[in-house]
Amino acid sequence: MSKAEDCSSAGRWRRSASDTLDSQVRERLRRMTAKGAYMYSRGSTADRPRQAETVEKIKLPVKTRDDPVRMDTRTKVWPEGGAATFSTKLRPTVMRGSGRRASGKRPAYELLASAHMASVAWTLLQMDGTKRRSASGRLYRLSGATPRTWRRLTKNTDTRTWKRKTTRKLLPCWCFLLLSCRPSLSVQDFFTSIGQMTDLLFTEKDLVTSLKDYIQAEENKLERVKKWADKLESLTATATQDPEGFLGHPVNAFKLMKRLNTEWGDLESLVLSDTTDGFISNLTIQRRYFPTDDDQTGAAKAILRLQDTYKLDANTISTGNLPGAKDKTLMTAEDCYELGKIAYSDVDYYHTELWMAQALMQLDDGEESTVDKVTVLDYLSYAIYQQGQLERALVYTKQLLELDPEHQRAKGNVKYFEFQLEKQRKAKLEESAIEKEPEKKETPVKKKEMEKKQKKDRNTFTLMPERKKYEMLCRGEGIKMTPRRASRLFCRYYDNNRNPFYVLGPVKQQDEWDRPYIVRFLNIISHKEIEKVKELAKPRLRRATISNPTTGVLETAPYRISKSAWLTGYEDPMIDKINQRIEDLTGLEMDTAEELQVANYGVGGQYEPHFDFGRKDEPDAFKELGTGNRIATWLFYMSDVASGGATVFPDVGASVQPLKGTAVFWYNLFPNGEGDYSTRHAACPVLVGNKWVSNKWIHERGQEWRRPCGLNETD
Repeated sequence: MSKAEDCSSAGRWRRSASDTLDSQVRERLRRMTAKGAYMYSRGSTADRPRQAETVEKIKLPVKTRDDPVRMDTRTKVWPEGGAATFSTKLRPTVMRGSGRRASGKRPAYELLASAHMASVAWTLLQMDGTKRRSASGRLYRLSGATPRTWRRLTKNTDTRTWKRKTTRKLLPCWCFLLLSCRPSLSVQDFFTSIGQMTDLLFTEKDLVTSLKDYIQAEENKLERVKKWADKLESLTATATQDPEGFLGHPVNAFKLMKRLNTEWGDLESLVLSDTTDGFISNLTIQRRYFPTDDDQTGAAKAILRLQDTYKLDANTISTGNLPGAKDKTLMTAEDCYELGKIAYSDVDYYHTELWMAQALMQLDDGEESTVDKVTVLDYLSYAIYQQGQLERALVYTKQLLELDPEHQRAKGNVKYFEFQLEKQRKAKLEESAIEKEPEKKETPVKKKEMEKKQKKDRNTFTLMPERKKYEMLCRGEGIKMTPRRASRLFCRYYDNNRNPFYVLGPVKQQDEWDRPYIVRFLNIISHKEIEKVKELAKPRLRRATISNPTTGVLETAPYRISKSAWLTGYEDPMIDKINQRIEDLTGLEMDTAEELQVANYGVGGQYEPHFDFGRKDEPDAFKELGTGNRIATWLFYMSDVASGGATVFPDVGASVQPLKGTAVFWYNLFPNGEGDYSTRHAACPVLVGNKWVSNKWIHERGQEWRRPCGLNETD
């Protein structure tokens, strides 16, 4: 049930003792406390927060059958135990009749009412027709009042009295009503999905519009003040030349009295008038959907990851010369400084040096910035020192002292660096003296050690680390297939052994790799279908998780930067149609397959090398599903990517570029059920663009007759 439907349920806000209070509603009550609507705390009455002494207490002309209007604080016990206390800051309490509790029909509980609540109610009741009935009913349910009490609250209300007392107190109530009746839109980890980050652009556009309205209001106010000042400047200049003669005119004397008694007071009110209400209110509401520090850090680390994977220097990124980028977006010295600071906080001194050096270069070129050279040099020299380069660190520290001779830390660092350099020089002299003496019998031993080292280096080069292979493939520098192997790859029209759906209209299929056998289907999903899948998935996107190999618990990981959602066939006919298409083209049973997973990659989005199937050391990987291991993978590409984002297989050197409307397919298991370890694959970081994919993981159960075992044990 949506929050809007939740609010429209009449009984939602009038709970009996056996009901449980919605935790989200209780959280909203707590938040409203900070905004001045009322105070809330868990615990005893003695623990409740005290209200301000200056708060004006307004009694309402309301009484229930048994209890009068109370100006004290009552305690209400929630069903799950503990107590919630509500103070009466501008909110006297009205207790329902204790007779209800005695009769057992309904327990007495606290009605939260106030002058500004009644004012809102009065405002709503001035509306016409359906709008009035809908809005009034919603506020009535929100208050939890009985019909009789609600009629008394909204009856015979003096308009001017309510407006005078409550004009500045309506916002908290409206915010509470808004928060209670709209669905929750809180999003976490913005940086992991470009698709969801697009909403932030419209949020910022709305804030800019609101800010311009505020600027216009301030300019209008200032223009009125300037006109008043200009008018009085000319008047006082004339009057002070002959004060007695000027005031001798009775009209001038009257106007002077009028100005000082009335008009200057009006001017004071104008100057003190607050024009920020609209902008601040909008900013306060929108701030709930702003990215967090984690998002900023995640986006910064994504840039550092792209820098390493695609071997980009800091200046290339700062000037916006990224491959595949249509527009150049420049980075300021402050942006470079922030990247360096985030790397520094992560004890990444290599990237700290790169970005602090870039910030310093832009400052040296005359760029205006809020960041000063002294701060940049301080970070830069320390990062270089941490990498063991004492001479360079000393040079930058001396440069810092030229700008700020009184920098205490730099003074101490210069002495320390000089001491360490002198110590290193002495150590080198001692080593060289020792090496000159024994040149007799140790030479053959040294030769053998050098030969062993060279042999080891050759072996290391042959057995290249997976990380290096992965990054090379992402850059397009992987192993190239020989012409003889490439000649065995074909493209064809495919109907899957004369499947009835594709006999007259076969699909285009091309071979991408031979071992493992990877095929691509062209024009297999239409633009309309892609947009529908995105539309269904976008509201459900959540940070993608991995299964912890030790605990089996699903958790987020820094090597998988994306958001995903699962779509079932019964949610929309189009999803069922897509599932049927996969079954027709692969010949595999879809009833035991996992639901269609839709993924959108974020800033520098990637998924480092992994297997889709469960290995022998993970016997319980898919035990809960009861459908066996993942026999095959079907992967739709639902967008073109300007640069990066390839699917690579590091062990064999295969690289598949994303192409909108196509799909790739491969088997994860051999016919005998053993895992094919050559299918270990990865999604390269997205350098420029927005990558959308959807995949179908097909399981073993149901495939016994569709993909039977071979006659040989190895098949």
